[in-house]
Amino acid sequence: MSDTSLPAQASPFPELEELALNLRWTWNRSSDELWGKLDPELWELTQNPWVVLQTVSQEKLRAAAADPAFRGRLEELLKEQHAEAESPCWFRNTHADANLKCVAYFSMEYMLNEGLPIYSGGLGNVAGDQLKAASDMGIPVAAVGLLYQQGYFRQEFDSSGAQMALYPFNDPGQLPITPLREKNGEWLRLPVALPGLKVWIRAWQVRVGRTKLYLLDSNDPANPPAYRGITSELYGGGPELRLKQEIILGIGGWRLLRWLGFRPEVCHLNEGHAALAVLERARSYVKDTKQPFDVALAVTRAGNLFTTHTPVEAGFDRFSPDLMAKYTKVYAEELLGISFHDFLALGRRNPDDASEPFNMAYLATHGSGAVNGVSRLHGQVSRRIFEVLFPRWPEREVPVSHVTNGVHVPTWESPDAKKLWAGVCGAELWMGDTACLESDLRKLTDAQLWQLRMNTTKGLIEYTRTRLVRQLGTQGASAAEIASAERIFDFNVLTLGFARRFATYKRPNLLLQDPERLVRILNHPQWPVQLILAGKAHPQDLGGQAMIKQWNEFIRRPEVRNRVVFLSDYDKLLTRQLVQGVDVWVNTPRRPWEASGTSGMKVLVNGGLNLSELDGWWVEAYSPDLGWALGDGKEHGDDPAWDRAEAQALYDLLEREVVPAFYQRDEQGIAPAWVAKMRESMARLTAQFSANRTVREYTEKHYLPAAAAYCQRASNNGKFGVELLEWKRLVATHWANLRFGGAQVETRDHSHVFEVQVYLDELDPEAVRVELYAESGNGEEPSRIPMTRGAALVGAMGGYLYTATVPATRPAGDYTPRVVPFKEGARVPLEASQILWQR
Repeated sequence: MSDTSLPAQASPFPELEELALNLRWTWNRSSDELWGKLDPELWELTQNPWVVLQTVSQEKLRAAAADPAFRGRLEELLKEQHAEAESPCWFRNTHADANLKCVAYFSMEYMLNEGLPIYSGGLGNVAGDQLKAASDMGIPVAAVGLLYQQGYFRQEFDSSGAQMALYPFNDPGQLPITPLREKNGEWLRLPVALPGLKVWIRAWQVRVGRTKLYLLDSNDPANPPAYRGITSELYGGGPELRLKQEIILGIGGWRLLRWLGFRPEVCHLNEGHAALAVLERARSYVKDTKQPFDVALAVTRAGNLFTTHTPVEAGFDRFSPDLMAKYTKVYAEELLGISFHDFLALGRRNPDDASEPFNMAYLATHGSGAVNGVSRLHGQVSRRIFEVLFPRWPEREVPVSHVTNGVHVPTWESPDAKKLWAGVCGAELWMGDTACLESDLRKLTDAQLWQLRMNTTKGLIEYTRTRLVRQLGTQGASAAEIASAERIFDFNVLTLGFARRFATYKRPNLLLQDPERLVRILNHPQWPVQLILAGKAHPQDLGGQAMIKQWNEFIRRPEVRNRVVFLSDYDKLLTRQLVQGVDVWVNTPRRPWEASGTSGMKVLVNGGLNLSELDGWWVEAYSPDLGWALGDGKEHGDDPAWDRAEAQALYDLLEREVVPAFYQRDEQGIAPAWVAKMRESMARLTAQFSANRTVREYTEKHYLPAAAAYCQRASNNGKFGVELLEWKRLVATHWANLRFGGAQVETRDHSHVFEVQVYLDELDPEAVRVELYAESGNGEEPSRIPMTRGAALVGAMGGYLYTATVPATRPAGDYTPRVVPFKEGARVPLEASQILWQR
């Protein structure tokens, strides 16, 4: 494995560098005091130790180095960091003998800290939190992403309240990253072929506790200007730029891991952006074993996991055949050794439709051994989306499972919440099994929980005032407006939070359906409400930008000016402050367009409550004793009448349930009904929707089985892959000639006895399974009863009589005989999607 080095101009204080360059500080806040001592104002504004270290004078650093207290605390922190890296962890303790040595984790974005702005929103949040949880649990993950020169845009408002998109440059010297170097000290530069030239890709390392994230960057001086800008911005440009980014991420990313010495058993693709990694992984196997590409893909796909994060088919990346030919035809024919037609088939529904675009999600599906959505409902939605790849299979059997997202609790908990949880559950509560947390949390008294609410809300309001003053200052506000901002909001008033990407399907303006009613709720004489908003709209989303402006225009009304604020430039720092201090997190997406949603999960550890549409994770979480729900659990599309009805329901909930529960107090000034919900929400939901649970589930449900399957297929130089391809070839050759013959069913002794004739042409009967299938109600798994093969039918080539007996607890007509491909170790229907039903 190659060495890495620090930037050329090293600080005279290498111990501080070591601390600053490990993003463990993004959730273990014990080093905050040191950075605050070096430059209190800069630390408060940036929350970025590396910026502080790069900015403060050498004189200050020498003074800190000479301060016994400062140096003593630094040594304690480094000792603690080193001890944690070497300490026993959940994975080592639980799965010490597993074949899993490395999971290659790919994502287009990561939200680790505002000081590393390479994220946009939901996907980056999930990837960043899972990377941190993998560190906590000791799961062997090596992550890959892109280093953007501008990242996602920064947001300001103009004088009319409209959004302005700004693109400040990401100076690598100001980011907590280090360049990867060759052993001789030269900067690592990987070549990736694009039309007409070789593009040089630089690589950077980010330490995230025990884990590492590797970032690829096209901004090498040897590249032409247009190619230096491939990694210029996240989700910017058109399809051609996006395809070039995905080539670098998928193909370049896998090559980087190989160069670093990693040989991952598992490759986890988050969205289809990195789907080309499955092809480069197979190419690596070809190079190692001299097997042909189709065998290599059959072997390696068993170790690939594809997680889809989008609830709409339109969200998949598609590229025209001409564009794919321009950038990947040579790669397919010369490096993979397959025809371009066969290459395109991997990303198509119909391989022979020359006009069909190349779909990265289809490639990821065709190249993986498992596919999952990110919530239970999203799994159902995704099965509908991917059903086109598995014609005639019941929707319930489309091979898409789910692992519900969770958040990295230590990142999002407030200092007060951390202290409270640690007091009853112990300091290491998020480092392993969380089974005891619910019972431990219930030991907290009403007074302790209410005090938590008071402390965190106070902190949020103080932060809001400071940030709003700075925001108004950049907008050229008057001295009177700034003075008013310094006093805005009340510590004792119910505080709602609404912060997310402003897009039509998220319905961020549902609360503005009846502005006058909202004004009355905000200004109730005894039970007032205050609201904090934040969120960005994509620079090309004019509808989302219009909704931001509508809110800003509403806020300018004199009667609500002190009750509502819209904080600009929604980022991780602002998110953390909001989720730590709001009383209620409001979420209003159109079902089922929120794949999971994680913002509402972040308030759980801090005692915040959720008022949300029954969509995404809230479908699994909601119960009347721990929050509030909107909607009827059905899909209504973008029906304006339904939007109006749900807006009225939202107002009703606020007026009749939420607000009264907060203000109805006992003799000690505590709201007992409110605290009861806090306790239930914290106890029952925090661990369930934590990234701790998510990465454990990924490990045990997917990573470990995938690693075992890959190792089994790769053994004996890929012998299983050769056998699998031969089985698939035979099934495909004979399937059209399979047919059912006569069938009968007899009911006796409380059982149905089925007999059915099946003609298999020249196909080996061991290559298929004949079974009875019956749908099950109440969301349960369907019944699949294997039928027993009898003797061959006399006078018929390939004909057999199959029988099965089932209890007569349901009508015989509920069961339908069918034939499906079968081979031990094969993933059906993922790897063989044929199916034959008795008509």
